[in-house]
Amino acid sequence: MPGSADKQQPVHTQQSGAPPTLRLDGLLLEELQSRLAAARATHDRMHGLLDAVLDIGGDLDLEQVLQHIVEAAVLLADAEYGALGVIGEGQCLYRFLPVGIADELARKIGPLPSGHGILGELIRHPKPLRLTDLTTHPSSYGFPEHHPPMRTFLGVPIRVRDEVFGNLYLTEKRGGVQFDAEDQAMLSMLAVAAGVAIDNARLYDESRRREQWLEALGEITRTLLSGAGTGEVLDLIARRSGELADAESVAVFLPDAVTGELTAAVAQGADAEQLAGSAVPFDGSLAGLAARTGEPVVTADLSTDPRAHTRAHTSATGPAVAVPLRSDAQTRGSLRLCRTQGRQPFSDSDVRLISGFAEQAALALELDRGRRESEQVNALRERDRIGQDLHDLAIQRLFAAGMTLQSAGRLIDRPEAAARVGRAIDDLDETIKIIRSTIFGLRTAADPREAAGLRRRILDVVGAAGETLGFSPSLRMDGPVDTDVPSTTAEHLLAVLTEALSNVARHAHPRRVDVALTVAEEAVLSVTDDGTGLGPGTPERGGLANIRSRAEALGGSLRLETPAHGGTRLIWSVPLSQ
Repeated sequence: MPGSADKQQPVHTQQSGAPPTLRLDGLLLEELQSRLAAARATHDRMHGLLDAVLDIGGDLDLEQVLQHIVEAAVLLADAEYGALGVIGEGQCLYRFLPVGIADELARKIGPLPSGHGILGELIRHPKPLRLTDLTTHPSSYGFPEHHPPMRTFLGVPIRVRDEVFGNLYLTEKRGGVQFDAEDQAMLSMLAVAAGVAIDNARLYDESRRREQWLEALGEITRTLLSGAGTGEVLDLIARRSGELADAESVAVFLPDAVTGELTAAVAQGADAEQLAGSAVPFDGSLAGLAARTGEPVVTADLSTDPRAHTRAHTSATGPAVAVPLRSDAQTRGSLRLCRTQGRQPFSDSDVRLISGFAEQAALALELDRGRRESEQVNALRERDRIGQDLHDLAIQRLFAAGMTLQSAGRLIDRPEAAARVGRAIDDLDETIKIIRSTIFGLRTAADPREAAGLRRRILDVVGAAGETLGFSPSLRMDGPVDTDVPSTTAEHLLAVLTEALSNVARHAHPRRVDVALTVAEEAVLSVTDDGTGLGPGTPERGGLANIRSRAEALGGSLRLETPAHGGTRLIWSVPLSQ
């Protein structure tokens, strides 16, 4: 029947439609399972990200923090290779920490990247960069020999506050797939946490180093208070600053009043012997520029910096910094520190710490200079007191004793006794002259060398001759040596004395040398030795001819005599009034 046939048809259709419904339910179940797996994977990755953040945030050692960051990035993005590059001067990488490349393979590849190619692209444009094939990018330079092939790439910048500290680089996602947006988002979140961790580690490192610098300053101050000399303190400043700044070469440059340049008063580390005593100009050297401007001067490569001076180069010709030794707005010199080629440049933090240390060290040196000047003033006062006592007491008593003997000599009838009294009077006169000469010496012994009078300069010449002779010549000076001898005559007199003592040391081989200078209406210099003598007919040439010409130029004369005991007496005399 048509009706029954129509009623049976739907039953047949309903039985044949059951399998598609089951298939639809299976697809929905598979999609649900896929979404659950994705959610579980996302949960695992977020859990891994939190673990990584805790791991890098719980360490305050900067080196460990950087290593943990790049290792966490490789693990989170499931990459085969990763690296962290730290940006330095000139928008180049001065540090590069790779992960995934064995040490033996790294040695074969050669020097680490400095920031060219794709790595430089991220430096120039600090924003996330994801590539399916980095070899096709216009900035790609290719790879050096032995470098493993790399195609997929993901890089993100690491910011510390407002500064781009460096970049995270990942290549070759495992399984031959591409880095996706989730990888990029995960790495960007890790970079944010890394920036905070790096900032904390740097602050901790700076505070720890500042404490070490303060300890060094305390050591310098204690050394000064213990009465140590300036040279010892400068040695300590150079040694401690080199240790704390991790520098291979350190030099303290101080102004030289004679040459008008800076002289390395102290040097420590590489080529210290060669560097010590070397001079550099105020214009044309890092040390001079720091001393002249009162500001720190930094360079990443001392060997190529045109501001450096070749005379002050050492084997540590890499990064360098020179800071002024300044106190009370006055610069006393500079402190220069150098590292070897390839070392990390001095950071802003390094420069701040070194500058603060140098200022405090300069203040300590200024206090030491004030202390020494005070001691010198006290010594001068004591010498004046001694000289006054000698003049008022000793000389007056000797003079009175001489007058008494002279009066008594008229009452002596026996010639022998009168002669003895006369010799005693002469001895008293000679003693008075010696004491007066000693008083003049006391008044000039502590004078600064650049302000020293003729008496002091003669003492220096005679003292220097003693080193050549092997013994100290005797010296006697009478009269107003410092006040009545004109400067031109004084220069000639010093030259004659130097030449005469040099001739005696070279030719006479004496055991005794006596130097005497008398200043009255004329200046008479005599140099007497007990050496081999000139001999008859000895020609005047060389030094003797020069001595005579100096005397004649001033209207004076030169006499050469042979004392009774042998040897030679040179008498050089010039008038003091023309």
